[in-house]
Amino acid sequence: MIGKNSKVLIVRFSSIGDIVLTTPIVRTVKQTHSCEVHFLTKEKFRQVVEFNPSIDKLYTISREITEISSSLKKEKYDLIIDLHKNLRTIRLKLALGVPSISFDKINVQKWLRVKTRINILPKIHLVDRYFQSMKRIDVANDGNGLEYYHGLTEYDTAQFLPTEPYVALVLGATYYTKRIQESKLRIIISTTRLPCVLLGGADVADIAASLEADSKNVVNLCNKLTLNQSAATVLNSRYTITGDTGLMHIAAAYKVPTMVLWGSTAYELGMYPYHGDNYDIPVVHIVNRKISCSPCSKIGRDICPKGHFKCMLEIDDSDIVNGIRLLEKGK
Repeated sequence: MIGKNSKVLIVRFSSIGDIVLTTPIVRTVKQTHSCEVHFLTKEKFRQVVEFNPSIDKLYTISREITEISSSLKKEKYDLIIDLHKNLRTIRLKLALGVPSISFDKINVQKWLRVKTRINILPKIHLVDRYFQSMKRIDVANDGNGLEYYHGLTEYDTAQFLPTEPYVALVLGATYYTKRIQESKLRIIISTTRLPCVLLGGADVADIAASLEADSKNVVNLCNKLTLNQSAATVLNSRYTITGDTGLMHIAAAYKVPTMVLWGSTAYELGMYPYHGDNYDIPVVHIVNRKISCSPCSKIGRDICPKGHFKCMLEIDDSDIVNGIRLLEKGK
């Protein structure tokens, strides 16, 4: 279907973590067939892939494929690899009229787990489900996991990175119910033996300022860095503590030991830190097993549907402490 002189378009519109999860496909398609690889995403996520050396050309849209459909038609692609699989990508594939590959989103199984507690989810990561669909074009998993390229020089990173060893502590997340709550952040900060560098955007700036005011064990970089600067901060950390966020997947791409606190989503949905079979990187999952209402969403929520947010607020403090000790012992 494709070969050395072929041109392939890989599509994933959003979001940060989901785009990072496509990088093993980008790499192995390029390596296996030595073909020209183009990537299509939303403009606001350009920086996630713009420095990826396996991508020959990057296309972006603001909202609709009509913005660039004429340009894409001129490319005369041999294959579309659809790693988003929604109505927008269906319209794209119809417009371009070339062969395509997509994957099983297992939406029924996810819906059953979230809405009814029935768990028939396959015990397989999303990346591995991607690779199942790649068998048609003889692309196999190379075991090297995710990739992320921040595009910054050592001079660039020297302007904001601490000189001493530190822990990257991620406060921000797109959805509130995936954010580590302030009471748990304080437990983390008081437990770590290294300074905690706080990462996040404007939405967590007030919490970050409060944590900074109350502890000498904090370096507050919230709302001060770009995504790629935050990625470089994660890369250079001894370990990272995060919720279910894009930076969680970036930490996995950099093979950084990680502790993840799970709230409204769950690792059993198949989007946990992915390192590849060639690596054995410490990951500690912190989950409140005392409640039955989590996970309540596939992607996260702005508010807890039950109004109590116990999945995060009532995580056992001793689990957090023990998780940190495990990561520190490993380093």
